[in-house]
Amino acid sequence: MDDVINENLIDSFRPRLKVFISVEPVLDRLHFISADQRERLRQKAKTDGNSAAVDTLISAVLQKPHPEGWFQAFVDALSNAGCEQAADYMRAKLPHPKVEAENDYCMRMIDILVPSLLDMDTKEVCTHCFSRELITEDDKDTILRSADTQGLRDAARELLKRIVRRQPGWYSEFVQILRETEHQSLYELMGGSCDCDTTDLKAPSREVETTGNKAVMDSPAESSASPQGLDDYKDMEATELSDSGGAAGGPEGAVIVLRDYQKEVAQPALEGKNIIICLPTGSGKTRVAVYVTTQHLARRRAEGNTGTVVVLVHKVPLVEQHYATEFQPFLKHAYKVERVSGNSLLKISFTEIMKKNDVVICTAQILENYLERSVKGEDEGVHLKDISLIIIDECHHTKKGEVYNQVMMRYLKQKEKNKMLKKEQKETLPLPQILGLTASLGVGNATRLDAAEKNILQICANLDASQILTSDLGNYRNEPGKQIVLVEDKEKDPFGDVIKRIMNIIHTYANLNPICQLGSQNYEQWVVQYERQAAKEEDQRVRICAEHLRRYNEALQLSNTIRMCDAFTFLEKYHEEELKSKMSPDDEHVINITDTENMLFNLFQDNKQELEELSKNPGYENDSLSKLRVSILRQFSTREEPRGIIFTKTRRSAMALNQWIQDNTKFADIGVKASYVIGGGDQSVVKPMTAAEQKDVLSKFHIGAVNLLIATSVAEEGLDIPECNFVICYGLVTNEIAMIQARGRARAKDSSYIVIEVKGSGVTEKETINEYRKDLMTRAIARIREFQPAEYERRIEEFQLQAIIEDEVRRTKVNRKDMKVQKPSEVKLSCRRCSKLVCTVDDIQIIEGMHHVNVSPAFRHLFIRKENAALQQRLLHYEINGSIACKECGQKWGTMMVYRGIECPCLHVKNFVVTIKEKNISSYTKWSELAIVFPAFDYVQHAPCLAQMSHDEEMVE
Repeated sequence: MDDVINENLIDSFRPRLKVFISVEPVLDRLHFISADQRERLRQKAKTDGNSAAVDTLISAVLQKPHPEGWFQAFVDALSNAGCEQAADYMRAKLPHPKVEAENDYCMRMIDILVPSLLDMDTKEVCTHCFSRELITEDDKDTILRSADTQGLRDAARELLKRIVRRQPGWYSEFVQILRETEHQSLYELMGGSCDCDTTDLKAPSREVETTGNKAVMDSPAESSASPQGLDDYKDMEATELSDSGGAAGGPEGAVIVLRDYQKEVAQPALEGKNIIICLPTGSGKTRVAVYVTTQHLARRRAEGNTGTVVVLVHKVPLVEQHYATEFQPFLKHAYKVERVSGNSLLKISFTEIMKKNDVVICTAQILENYLERSVKGEDEGVHLKDISLIIIDECHHTKKGEVYNQVMMRYLKQKEKNKMLKKEQKETLPLPQILGLTASLGVGNATRLDAAEKNILQICANLDASQILTSDLGNYRNEPGKQIVLVEDKEKDPFGDVIKRIMNIIHTYANLNPICQLGSQNYEQWVVQYERQAAKEEDQRVRICAEHLRRYNEALQLSNTIRMCDAFTFLEKYHEEELKSKMSPDDEHVINITDTENMLFNLFQDNKQELEELSKNPGYENDSLSKLRVSILRQFSTREEPRGIIFTKTRRSAMALNQWIQDNTKFADIGVKASYVIGGGDQSVVKPMTAAEQKDVLSKFHIGAVNLLIATSVAEEGLDIPECNFVICYGLVTNEIAMIQARGRARAKDSSYIVIEVKGSGVTEKETINEYRKDLMTRAIARIREFQPAEYERRIEEFQLQAIIEDEVRRTKVNRKDMKVQKPSEVKLSCRRCSKLVCTVDDIQIIEGMHHVNVSPAFRHLFIRKENAALQQRLLHYEINGSIACKECGQKWGTMMVYRGIECPCLHVKNFVVTIKEKNISSYTKWSELAIVFPAFDYVQHAPCLAQMSHDEEMVE
């Protein structure tokens, strides 16, 4: 029985033994292994290395039958050969997890710093190590013999291999030896400080001195903090990988412990290769990126070079998340980490931030803006050559039209230029290493394997990735059980019938003939097109009718998704807001209400009471909501600690579902604590959520104050959400990437993934298609990974050259298009609602590359100001105080922003009809769609005038 236990003990600690055993001295003392076996093992150590020889040695020790006393003989051999750590593991004298983690960290630091440590005076250091019992006499003889026959550098390697096998505490001893032997630079490199007492080796100081532009730590390798500086370690489990790492992230100076599959995918990146890591949500991609960052920066410092890592994200909340829960906690003990986004209150320029920090986390658009500035020469900007590593989060977005691709296009063009420079024997510009992270690369619109393969190869080419790294998560993977819930149509829908009756009256009034089902997505697209066409033709009757029809269609969709009372409340609030927009805040003038508007307001009033009464009848509620109720109740009544997410399509439905849960006492009785999280963009009529509000809700979800999160697609990608044991997709299924990410949120044991059908959503069919696409992606990646290196490189180069050519063609077209608009005075803006001429683009200038403000004094007389708490927010150098609207019709035009102390009316192009050379265009939704280069806002010229006008308005009030 003892033999079985001992065999299991040896086999369990085989990975540790491979690290801590030195084969040759152990063989000299292990007499129950035959002379032939010992000789073969010595030869294997010479040809394949010590680790491989140890593996074979262990197999030989475990070989049956065992001689009497074999296990004790093995332990004694380890101890007498100087392999005390290995002997302790065999005696079951296991180190505390903190000590073990610290020792692993020290071993890794030695491995990183080998290139610098090879220059030490090996003989002198060896003598001191022997006197301090860091090495045995056999070790000393071998090292000195190697110094005489092979040189000091090879001898140094032998020395370093042996000291790391000693018991914990060897690191501090070795660092002190470096000081005693007057290796001051190596002593500081290892974490020593010139002002520390010889008996108290401290962790490197956080004090910094500035040399040039880059802040340099006291220790050139501050990431190699001495062991005494690592007292705050958590247990191994606490620092194992997850997507989030917990709300608090890792402790200061914590060792990042990689699981086997994470080591596997990280290895090529540690070798400096451009790769894509494709692992499921919750598998620890971000933590792997943090680990790669630490190794990258440490290696750069050891080589005497500065390193700058930029982490790119595509959503503002992810900037703070990656900073607070990942990069800052694990890197702050050694490196300077900063985050920047459009919501940041930092006053320093991005260029300065890049110079003064080792790691910068930012939205991709910020980096792109500053790369563009450097090209245009507007200011110093940022250059790719100054970045050593770019980490791209959710890298499947690196495709046409995405900002990730704009950044990478600059990279690819410089890569091609470097090829030409190399041929001409000229100096090339350094390019950063690229690391892409994603849960799914997707297949685009592909339905066949070759098309899926092409889509994935295109992303690889865009990222200049040498390979895609995937891995089997093994026991770490928790695949949720899947359930699709079908629903039945309402037998009667009197509430919906009234809405449809109203819509048909409007159709007749405006001479509109819809060709699709009312309440469908197709109808919404149809009515949007009519609204744009009517605005272009200045047909206000049809335009206003189309606007109201769109809201009624949304109410139909709401009644099929949530409660009828939510749909009624939405319609009531919409009409109240429309009437309110016709009221002047100061009563100084009258805003016109047209006959069409009067008809539409009266039509709603005539049917309001009937709609309200029908909305209160629970007998007509939709079956989807009933199925959702049952699913939530089941999850919360059958689990000890339920925690889940409901994904829904729109912001309005997320808020309405949350209210539905709050209103239902049954949910409270079983412990449901719900809240919602929606996007922060202002593209919707629904008030967006600020980053602070999102963070607050997610923090409550982390600690359990909220255990049911209702979310739009904003929570599918990237956001730091803890393990859930159920995920419900309520009428929302988009593509296979979103499906994989949503399903990945249910990563607790015995979790569930539930899809509930909603009328008109088609989620059942979409889910089936997405499953097929997921399988197609897996097969395509497998095929790509089987390519021969030459074939892969050829395909990638073809895609890259094609992308560069297409980008040049596109830019040429844009430039030609820009040339067509030679006179800004020929481009006019008219109110979308009343067609009143507002201004020409002569009057518009741009602030910070994105805010289009009207600087004309005459413009001030055309709009009214409305306070709007939902719009009030403070950003970089400006704040938003409310909205501005047309004096004639009440149409919203934009916002009033305060920029560096002065008020500027900021216009949104979607609220206007644009006329270019007498041609009306109503489809613009972004200023960037106009072929116009707007001049930058001249603060010196316009500030005095705008400030005086604001003062005059206040005096009048």
